[in-house]
Parts: sequence; structure tokens; C-alpha cells
Amino acid sequence: MDSIIRFFQEGGAFMYPIAIVMAIGLAIAVERLLFLMKEKSSNRKAFEDMLPMLQKRDLRNALNYANTSGTKIGNIFSAAIARIPGSQRREEIEYALEEGLMEAIPQLEKRTQYVATLANIATLMGLLGTIMGLIAAFTAVANAAPAEKAALLSQSISVAMNTTAFGLMAAIPLILLHSFLQTKTNEIVDSIEMAGVKFLNIITERKPGQPSSN
Repeated sequence: MDSIIRFFQEGGAFMYPIAIVMAIGLAIAVERLLFLMKEKSSNRKAFEDMLPMLQKRDLRNALNYANTSGTKIGNIFSAAIARIPGSQRREEIEYALEEGLMEAIPQLEKRTQYVATLANIATLMGLLGTIMGLIAAFTAVANAAPAEKAALLSQSISVAMNTTAFGLMAAIPLILLHSFLQTKTNEIVDSIEMAGVKFLNIITERKPGQPSSN
């Protein structure tokens, strides 16, 4: 613990903003992770609840459920079901599904990009702290006695490198979290697209004796 405290103190003033950037990035990542986990669970439940209604062509109850579910998939299905009375054409229903998906994707990706941006900021601040530390080190060495220059220079460089090390220590977890969040978001989008395909197939499926709609 003492070595960690000493490492932090020797890094200089840039260690504090890097720590703040890391804390903000972790907070955003945790919030996004909890949000995506909730979205994945609620969307799955909403689809499982609506599937029997769709299979029975009970569009009224399906629409009421979709409107009150408060889920992304519910909003998408609601827009598509509302389009059905005006047209039975597969293309128009598909357009409604795609429009709903395009509205949902930005909400799922919201603030995720901030995590990657903060990771880059942490890295750059670490490098900036090192450069400023080296400038101060060379200035101090220039004014030092010849016998002390080598020891003072090596010590100053070692301290200056602490900010780069800490910047990388902050950036690497944030980059990994950003990649993980992107993967989770893509999984949710893929599941919504698959549910949309199933919805479309059920709605446009012709029953025996039913004329084809164009």
C-alpha cells in the first residue's frame, strides 16, 4: 500500500486528473453495463410474452402489450402493428420495423463512446505529464552540480514516467470495457433484428385459403 501511495505522489499533479478521468470512465461503463443487461432481459421477456399473441393473430392485445411494455422491442413492434391495418404488404411492415430499429440503436449506444474517448484522454494526459516532468527534470539537471547530474536525471526520469504508466493503467481497462459494451450492444441489436424477422414471418404468413397480398 505504501508503494502505491508513493507511486501516486511521485507522479505529480497530472496523476489526479488521470484518476478523475478513470473514475468517470468506470462510472459510465458500469451504468451502461447495467442498462444493457436490463434491456437484454426486458426485451427477451417482452418478445416471449408477445409471441403467443402474434401467433394467434391477436394484434389488439399484442399492440396494447407493446405500448405498455416500455421496451425497445415493444416500441418497434408497436410501430409495425400499427402499420398493418393500412397495408398487408411485407415491405411496408418491414420498413416500419427498420425505422423502429434505427431509433433504438442510438439509445443502446448512448454514452458508450465516451468510455473510449476517456481512455484516449487518460493516455494523452499521462504522456503530457511525462513530458512536463522531463522538462522540469532537464531544467533541474542544468542547474545541478556536475557530480549530482547523473543521479538527479535518472531519478527525475523515473518519476516522470509514473504519469505515463498510470495513464496506461487507466486507459487499458477502459478500452476493454468499451469493447465489451460494444459487443453487448451488438448482441442486443442482433436479437432485436432476429425478433423482427420472426415477427415479419408470422404476420405475413398466409393461412390456407388466404389470398396472396402484394
